[in-house]
Amino acid sequence: MNEKTFSYQLLSSVFGTVGVVWKQDQTGTSPMIVRIFLPREGLKMEEQMDECYPGASSGSHPLIDSVIDQLGRYLSGEAVEFSLGRLDLSHCGAFQQKVLRKDFQIPRGKVIPYSGLACRLSAPRAARAVGTALARNPFPLIIPCHRVVRSDGMLGGFGGGLKMKKALLEMEGVAFDRSGRVQKAHLWP
Repeated sequence: MNEKTFSYQLLSSVFGTVGVVWKQDQTGTSPMIVRIFLPREGLKMEEQMDECYPGASSGSHPLIDSVIDQLGRYLSGEAVEFSLGRLDLSHCGAFQQKVLRKDFQIPRGKVIPYSGLACRLSAPRAARAVGTALARNPFPLIIPCHRVVRSDGMLGGFGGGLKMKKALLEMEGVAFDRSGRVQKAHLWP
């Protein structure tokens, strides 16, 4: 039997506490991040993580520490190039994996509408399915679902809330017009 142990670390940021949960099996394989939790108003981070990963314990691993350091630098405004190498995408379905991998390619300072991302996946009628896949993104920030917006340039949804989504985009250099729409210069072609 290959039993997995879940561990977590908390990261304080200007947005609140972010939680990172990873697994490592008893064979000692490299740890893989299974979920990143964004702050939610009225719910402590430990409670959020315990809902999904009861029994997870606070821990540290150099490979995970490196990713958490990158997350901290990103949340402080630094331009960071993340990798998918430490993310366990195996719990995502095939379509969601395609969406997340394509979303990962959106450059800092750019956004794309849900429909535009669907077209890039050769599924032009799947904008709603793309939105659902992103709403279930287990790796926000590393896989930048905050860079996907509605077709009218308005923000749409985000697990960390619209205030955080807008702040992340502004931190990346995205500008908005007076009505709250992303300026067209920031659209990913």
